[in-house]
Amino acid sequence: MPLVPADTAPSIVTPGLGPLRPAPVGLPEPTLAPPVVAESGDPFAALRVIGLLARIERGRPVRIADLVDRLNAMHLDWIFSPAVVADVAVTIQANWMADYRNSSGIVLEDGPYGATIEIEDSSRVDPWIIRQADREAAVCRDRLAAFSRLDRTSGEG
Repeated sequence: MPLVPADTAPSIVTPGLGPLRPAPVGLPEPTLAPPVVAESGDPFAALRVIGLLARIERGRPVRIADLVDRLNAMHLDWIFSPAVVADVAVTIQANWMADYRNSSGIVLEDGPYGATIEIEDSSRVDPWIIRQADREAAVCRDRLAAFSRLDRTSGEG
C-alpha cells in the first residue's frame, strides 16, 4: 500500500452535513416543479378551482370552458380539463344544496355554448365558499403532513 504524504492525508469522515458554501454564480434556483395534470377528487386541484369560483361574477352563467381556460392561464404548471372543473362544480353544488336546502344558489346547466355555472349574487355566498376552500385546504395540509412523515420513497412511514 503506498504511503500518503502528511500534507495530503485524507480527511476524517463524520456524520452530518456542515455549512454550505455559496452557490456558484449562474447556478439556477432548484425551485422548478414538475407539471401537474389535475384529477377529479384531488384536493389541490379542487382548491384551485374553488379559488377561481370565489372570484367569478355573481348572478350570471359562466362557461365551464372559460373557467378551464382561466385556470390553465393562471396555473402554468397545471393542466385542468373540463371534466375536473365540472366535478368540482357538482361537488360544491351538492354542498350548497345540503347546507341551504335549495338549488338556486349554484346552478349548473348546459347552455348553447356548453356547460355553465351560475353562483347567486347574495351576501351568504362569500363566507360559504370560503368554508369550502378552507375544507379543501385542510385536506391538502393533511396530505402534505402525511407525505412529510414518510421516510422512504416506497411510501413506508
